[in-house]
Parts: sequence; C-alpha cells; structure tokens
Amino acid sequence: MDTMRETLRPFRDYQARHFQWSTDADGRVATLTLNRPDKKNPLTFESYAELRDLFRGLVYASDVRAIVLAGEGGNFCSGGDVFEIIEPLTRMTMPDLLAFTRMTGDVVKAMRRCPQPIIAAVDGVCAGAGAILALASDLRHATPRARTAFLFTRVGLAGADMGACGLLPRVIGQGRAAELLFTGRAMTAQEGEAWGFYNALHAPEDLLAQAQGVARGLADGPWFAHGITKTMFNQEWAMGIEEMVESEAQAQAICMMTQDFRRAFEAFAAKAKPIFQGD
Repeated sequence: MDTMRETLRPFRDYQARHFQWSTDADGRVATLTLNRPDKKNPLTFESYAELRDLFRGLVYASDVRAIVLAGEGGNFCSGGDVFEIIEPLTRMTMPDLLAFTRMTGDVVKAMRRCPQPIIAAVDGVCAGAGAILALASDLRHATPRARTAFLFTRVGLAGADMGACGLLPRVIGQGRAAELLFTGRAMTAQEGEAWGFYNALHAPEDLLAQAQGVARGLADGPWFAHGITKTMFNQEWAMGIEEMVESEAQAQAICMMTQDFRRAFEAFAAKAKPIFQGD
C-alpha cells in the first residue's frame, strides 16, 4: 500500500434503503433526500440507523466532497414518525429508550464528524428531529415558507434533544434558543435568516439548485482544508483562547504541507484557477 488513500472507497453507487441518495457524475456532490412526502418526510428507527451508519462511513469516502440534505414534496422533515416511533416509545423500558436516544444522538455526532460540509436545503415543515438535522448541518438554505420548530416540549419532553441545548445557542444565541426550546414555537424563515440560522432564502423552485451550487463550489475547493475547518469548528467549542490559537496554528501548518497549497500559489502566480486534488 503506497498511501492511506487506498483505504478509501467510493460512495457514488451507495444504495440507500430508507431515503434517496444520488451524486453528480464525478461523485463529488451527493444529495440525500428524505422521501416520504405523504407524511412530510418523517424519520423511522430504520432511517435513523441508516443515516447514522452512512455519515459514519463517509469519513472513508474517496469521492464525495460535499452533501446536500433535502426533503421531497415541499417539506424538509416532520421529525420522528408518530406511529412508527412515538407510539412504540411509550411502551419501551428505560434501557431501550436510552438506546434509542443514543442512536438519534449518534446521527448528529456522525454528521459533525464527517469531513464533508453538509448543506441543508429546507422547505416547508422542518420540525423536531428534522430541525435537529438542519441544525447539525454546516450550512442551511431555505425557502420563505420554511417553518422550523423544536417541538419536544409540546409532547412533554425536554428541549434538550440530540444536542439542541448545545448546538442551537451557538447558532442563534442563548436567548433566542431558549425561546424556541421552551415554547416549541415555529421559527419563521425570515426570523431564521435574520438570526443566522439560515444562510440564505430562495424561491422554492430554486432551493435545491442553489444548495447544490454551494455544495459544488465547496467540493471543487480545497476539500482537505475544508475538512480541517470542520474539525476545528467542533474541537474549539471547549477550548480557551490559548488552546484555540495553538490548535489552529497546527491545523494551518498541516494544510501548508499539502500540494493543494502549492497549487493555489502557482495558479495565483499564473493568474489561473487552481484545481484542488485533496493531497
């Protein structure tokens, strides 16, 4: 084995069982579509598990460089399916309940750990666990009709679900996060954009193409360095300023050792566009 890159494998032909999976011709941009539009794309035990396993596996992808997460039929995701998840949960024992909540949390951890930037394309209903999927993404684009609600308190549960009490304040601030997590009310698309939850709003017919365009730009960029950026976002939450600056010094020195760094300089000197290879 000449390089560790030989241990990677392609994901363009991944055969999804509980949602749709497709990629561009070169496999660099993948689109994951939740596809139960008749119920506004709810999650099931099986789809949670497959999402967890897929995002864990994408750490070893040789082709996929960015991911768009979307929903079919004018809605993003309505959360856990009431009859396929919620009702069975009311009959489970504590060990099974904890296994379930840990599994849902593992989806978030896998999304945060995979090196590929994830762009959520949010239309219509984005509720409960669906709101968490959007929150756990790296970028979020939406339509003006998107309504995002962390509904947990409305069903007698804590707003602390799948990392919401840690993630949401970092995106929109403590006070606004507290309002949404205590009340369960829907955040409008306009509020979401003003508060920094959404990076941009688009017409419904343009949403997917816009999100895929952002993903394409990232995939064609210095995607090894993008993976380092995502890692540092995660690691620096628990650091003081001394540790932050030192960690970023080390991270940047690693990136400076790549051929992509040299390619970028040579392209700049030649007034050309660099072609990044991730090495």
